[in-house]
Amino acid sequence: MTTRRQNTNDERRMFMAMWLTGGFMIAEVIGGLLSGSLALLADAGHMLTDTASLALAWLAARAGRRPADQLRSYGYQRLQIIAAFVNGITFIVIVVWILIEAVQRLMQPIEVLGGMMLVVAVLGLMVNIAAFAILHGGNRANLNLRGALIHVIGDLLGSVAAISAALIILWTGWMPIDPLLSVLVALLILRSAWHVVRHSTHILLEGAPEDVDVQTLREALTDSIPVVHDVHHVHVWSLTPEHPLLTLHLVVAPGADYDAVLRQAKGLLVQRFGIDHTTIQIEQEQCADEQTANSKAC
Repeated sequence: MTTRRQNTNDERRMFMAMWLTGGFMIAEVIGGLLSGSLALLADAGHMLTDTASLALAWLAARAGRRPADQLRSYGYQRLQIIAAFVNGITFIVIVVWILIEAVQRLMQPIEVLGGMMLVVAVLGLMVNIAAFAILHGGNRANLNLRGALIHVIGDLLGSVAAISAALIILWTGWMPIDPLLSVLVALLILRSAWHVVRHSTHILLEGAPEDVDVQTLREALTDSIPVVHDVHHVHVWSLTPEHPLLTLHLVVAPGADYDAVLRQAKGLLVQRFGIDHTTIQIEQEQCADEQTANSKAC
């Protein structure tokens, strides 16, 4: 499947999951308020965040297909990373709220209607499984889709926690289980949310892709192309996880065929490192940038 078709497929999956999650969120809010369950309200809060996050992810993906223009030579694909970053931060904020509310519930337990809580939680689990199945079939390399998937996983775990809490309340009447399981789910989600924030921040800071070692890349070019004597000014970053970019300078032997060197270098970068968008400057002696700097200093 081509990248364009895959992106369109991912957009459709996010759109379907958005309506499915948003539609049930209202019922879960009502159920949480009527039953007095923090676990249900926490899951409803997750679903509210998910609906907004999926909408943001979907809009960002659609905007990312807009072509480049005079102001944005790379187009709008980076919007996907911004959306993933916002989603991760938002989810961390929601986790903090759940933890604060859980502590308050532990200090002052309230009555929870276990029967109503169980019915709503089971329905919520079914909806979350359906949303997870829709998103899980998409492109795992799409950080925007992964961020949305983490939100849905959080909802799924929240529903499982709510079901467990409801059953324990019905069997034993022990009310603290409701906030305790909410804390457990919040901590599990926090780990995944932090991964998305860290990864998206790395991309926004133009960090090198995690699977590309710059020193290995330099050695591969000098070892594979005999006329290449030096590789410097290497800059590798990602527009999105699926679109790595690279610029570098190659110092070649006098009389080398520039076109042949360029073809070999680009072919190696695609085959060994998966980088197909490269800008390569070929030089014979002193780096052109150093010559320019020296001339300015004189």
